Amino acid sequence: MTPPVRLIALYLPQFHPIPENNEWWGPGFTEWTNTAKAKPLFPGHYQPHVPADLGFCDLRMPESREDQANLARAYGIEAFCYYHYWFGAGRRILERPFNEVVASGKPDFPFCLCWANETWTGIWHGAPNRVLIEQTYPGADDHRAHFAALLPAFTDRRHITIEGKPVFCVYKPEKVPDPKATWALWRDMAIAAGLPGLHVLGVSADPAWNPDTNGYDGKICQPLMRGRQWISRRDPIRWLARQLALWAGLPTSHSALDFIPELERARSFPYEWHSCLIHAFDNTPRSGKNGLILRHATPEHFARMLELAIDAASKKPPERRLVFLKSWNEWAEGNHLEPDLRTGRQYLDVLRQIVAPPA
Repeated sequence: MTPPVRLIALYLPQFHPIPENNEWWGPGFTEWTNTAKAKPLFPGHYQPHVPADLGFCDLRMPESREDQANLARAYGIEAFCYYHYWFGAGRRILERPFNEVVASGKPDFPFCLCWANETWTGIWHGAPNRVLIEQTYPGADDHRAHFAALLPAFTDRRHITIEGKPVFCVYKPEKVPDPKATWALWRDMAIAAGLPGLHVLGVSADPAWNPDTNGYDGKICQPLMRGRQWISRRDPIRWLARQLALWAGLPTSHSALDFIPELERARSFPYEWHSCLIHAFDNTPRSGKNGLILRHATPEHFARMLELAIDAASKKPPERRLVFLKSWNEWAEGNHLEPDLRTGRQYLDVLRQIVAPPA
């Protein structure tokens, strides 16, 4: 049976030590460091999240990557969308797991990439003004070098495509200078390499951002979650809630129920768009009381969002029915489909029941 949508789970590679994180946060730092040391900040606050089935994996281990792919496949996920870091002038970070996936041919599981084109700061660790790595855009030569570095992935048979064109996602599409010229260059390079082109998607929570007028082929509609810094007095209810949270020393919260009207509004967009579903979120392991928590995040609500996303996607040709899931393994944001000791496989069960029910 053909699934009604193509589920693509975003995938964080920060589960192995690297020299930069050792320098910034101490020897052996990985995403597990913040995850494991988290503590509840108020009664009923679920922390820490402890991994169940796959344990505290190390992504340098091919067995761990195989186990992840096997579990995702069993619950109807078609592909991982690996976060990819290119800061300009060839500067990369956390590239080892994906490089090994491409070089080894394993796991035999589809993939694409999302360029996380964002300056790294200490914002989630209480040092917002500390720049760790700056995202830069040196120009056309750097764009050529960037494309050349990704060509082995684009030509890999596992790479997901639309009309034969590799799908490439950009986390901050509005930050790319002269995007029309940039993506025209990449498309020309793709054709010169024997590909039919490139299908470029921008990730955005801004309803006013139009991919067609910015050189993109479509938009990934990520739900808007407002942190403390984005709430103004013009939004009195949320502003008051923020002030009370600040006074009480509590993190800001946002309701997953607000995502339903966002999904409904997206139906009227006059361009290609794809849902991005957030099933849960709690980044207090990174940010403490400055973090953000998603309330009303339950498997039942996730099922409702997924059904709406499937209904919206059903109007598209089958290969364009992409639904992105945020995320497979962002543990320090409480945003993981990988099972933990409390919720187990409940969110994965939702996927299998709705998208890939057993025969």
